[in-house]
Amino acid sequence: MKESQGMFDDSVVYVTTQGSQVRIDGGQVVVYDVEGDDGELGSFPVEKLDTINVFGGVNFSTPFVATANEHGIVLNYFTQNGKYRGSFVPERNTIAEVRRAQYALGDDAELAVAKAMIAAKIRNARTILSRKGVRGTSVLKDLGERVATASNKDDLRGVEGEAAERYFARLDETLVDDWTFETRSKRPPEDHINSLLSLTYVMMKNEVLSALRCYNLDPFLGVLHADRHGRPSLALDLQEELRPLFCDAFVTRLVNRGTITHDQFGNDNRLTDDGFQAYLDKFDDYMQEELTHPHFEYRVSRRKAIRQQAILLRKVITGELDDYHALEVSR
Repeated sequence: MKESQGMFDDSVVYVTTQGSQVRIDGGQVVVYDVEGDDGELGSFPVEKLDTINVFGGVNFSTPFVATANEHGIVLNYFTQNGKYRGSFVPERNTIAEVRRAQYALGDDAELAVAKAMIAAKIRNARTILSRKGVRGTSVLKDLGERVATASNKDDLRGVEGEAAERYFARLDETLVDDWTFETRSKRPPEDHINSLLSLTYVMMKNEVLSALRCYNLDPFLGVLHADRHGRPSLALDLQEELRPLFCDAFVTRLVNRGTITHDQFGNDNRLTDDGFQAYLDKFDDYMQEELTHPHFEYRVSRRKAIRQQAILLRKVITGELDDYHALEVSR
């Protein structure tokens, strides 16, 4: 697929060309420019795909949807500027024992997993600030130590909330001079940095959802986020440890290197079409970059690291591991 129209690694495709259609041709998934003159934009082997993300006016042929269901390919729908709309999740032969173990998980076990996730989030927040030369973060260290003494989920949420407030209060110090960040705002984002953060959290949530589904975990039954209709609580839980390390670090890289500029935003603080395409190009590259996994101690891509966290989480839920090893980086 042309670089300006979509991206592909070993399992994930992004389709942004308006008026295109995703089809099936033999054993290949084909993206075709129906309304334009470019014809075939890309072709990918069915057996290598597990997720297709489409943005705006992109549609699927009926035979392709049947093939996606048969091969377990998840289809995620976004607006043209990246607002998540929903997913087609194929029927899979889920492992019943995993789901039973997840539904039977007790409060103490849930709290232990949640503590590991939040402790890692706070540690990673300190690491990101330190990498950017921000000093005087001892309050975050103290809050990280308070995680261990939290006696229930409400206490833990309180510690996490205070840590997030303290962390975001220092995030402005990580940005180059023509960018500022005052406070976290969501609906709607009040500035360009908040817009990029919100978009990146959405993109990362879908990476986590894909990982959980790959390993037969119910993404709607969380260990910390409260149950709410339509809320993928477990995905939001697992995403917590990834927010500073993967999401916030990515956003600061984009703006500090000049990859995204203020001129690429519209009046609503949303990226323009060109800005959004530049964002997607860099996001997929970023997810393919490698790091040394702190638990397994070998190099993997960020996307594979997320899937390894889903494996570790499943092993704790099924009793194969005593403790959850969150993705925590100390330097």
